[in-house]
Amino acid sequence: MKEKGNTMKLTKPILAATAAAFMLGGCYNQPGLVEDQSYNRTKTGAATGALAGSVIGYNTGSRDAKSAIIGGLLGAAVGGAVGYSMDQQANEVARALGTGVNNDPLAALDPRRDIVVSKTNDHVKIIFRDRMMFATGSSKLQSNAKHKVNKVAQVLANYPQTIVGVAGFTDNVGSYSYNLDLSKRRAATVSNILAVNGRPYTKGCSYNKAIVPNDSAKNRALNRRVEVYLYADRNRMSDPCR
Repeated sequence: MKEKGNTMKLTKPILAATAAAFMLGGCYNQPGLVEDQSYNRTKTGAATGALAGSVIGYNTGSRDAKSAIIGGLLGAAVGGAVGYSMDQQANEVARALGTGVNNDPLAALDPRRDIVVSKTNDHVKIIFRDRMMFATGSSKLQSNAKHKVNKVAQVLANYPQTIVGVAGFTDNVGSYSYNLDLSKRRAATVSNILAVNGRPYTKGCSYNKAIVPNDSAKNRALNRRVEVYLYADRNRMSDPCR
């Protein structure tokens, strides 16, 4: 019965802290960021931080409701701040690139879009379409593309804690090894510009992880791309080629 009583004592402050977390998430909703106002990562980060903070506060404090609530509120503030930072970066990057945040999966399949900025609970992703980036077989950025990548670098300079990853992708014309080398060189070209707060994780994926089957010129053009990933947590990074 004592164990049950302790559980109930901890559960109530956790619920209270989590509720506070969502209120804190609302506080971060700034009116100036008009491209995407969902702020899902802010709410998720605040709720997760509240839960972890409540448990830590309860276990390291006097094991009472007050300690758990204080810990939960501190955790919510930290988690919400991280989430807000990533949401803010998504909007700032999109603004700098002259677009908006678009989480529609079909956006990556639209040949009219040379740049697609999207966000998930884990990261922000920027797709740069190959046709605006490089000449055929080249890893040298075209002038307009270089300007666009520099815009992203300027945003990242304001977020020194952001973990950056860059991956290059090709179509299946030519050998796998040729395309692997080309995709690595293209990713490295972009990575060199984005190394404003530490060297990004860079990988060439050849023609792995195609967006669509490489069965037409239109589809192959969609698969040729460089993707940039922005993470708040290094441990959340995944292999972009898989």
